[in-house]
Amino acid sequence: MNSFSRYLPFVAAMALVVVASNILVQFPMQGQIGGLSLADLLTWGAFTYPFSFLVTDLANRRYGPAVARRIVFVGFMTAVVCSILIPPFLFRHGLIEFETAADRLVRIAAASGAAFLCAQLLDVTVFNRLRRQSWWRAPIVGTLVGSVFDTAVFFTVAFSAAFAFAGPNDGFALETAPLMGVFHVDAMRWVSWALGDLSVKLIIAVVALIPYRLLAARWSQPAVAV
Repeated sequence: MNSFSRYLPFVAAMALVVVASNILVQFPMQGQIGGLSLADLLTWGAFTYPFSFLVTDLANRRYGPAVARRIVFVGFMTAVVCSILIPPFLFRHGLIEFETAADRLVRIAAASGAAFLCAQLLDVTVFNRLRRQSWWRAPIVGTLVGSVFDTAVFFTVAFSAAFAFAGPNDGFALETAPLMGVFHVDAMRWVSWALGDLSVKLIIAVVALIPYRLLAARWSQPAVAV
């Protein structure tokens, strides 16, 4: 089996997670919990994207940081291309209810690409520095640092009016609503989405330690220097 074939499952998993997340981030959650409107707090992408860090950490654990970085780059390029091409395909086949303008898709893909690339490479670096410590420390700290950076970059570029030069704004995201749907202070919805997204990422980071531990325990890859 050649080297690329060995890495292909990681590349495919990374592309799948990011493409799904780029589509789902455009869908606010619907529903109410008491007086809390979920549309003011979360998008569906918050539940899928955190698994990209699991893929990166497992690749780092199995093959080392150099290979993990290659997987990040290949997964990134595949995901950005698919994020532009797949939503129109899904709309034409009736699988999503609205068609996103092409320039809006480009802005989402650019935001995702910038955030993804920087955050994942940061995760690889942090993970590698901590990999000799307790088994849980490297994945949880790397994911924490990467998640904060990723959330800040993605939501700012994708939804902030300051980045309108990158593509049209999302009017609903720029409307004001109670912060995170519960606080007595108004903020643009995308700010609440970012905070809700980060909260979910941190919860999933803890849950993801279970599959990480189970899979990593099967591998005996020694620490690899950068």
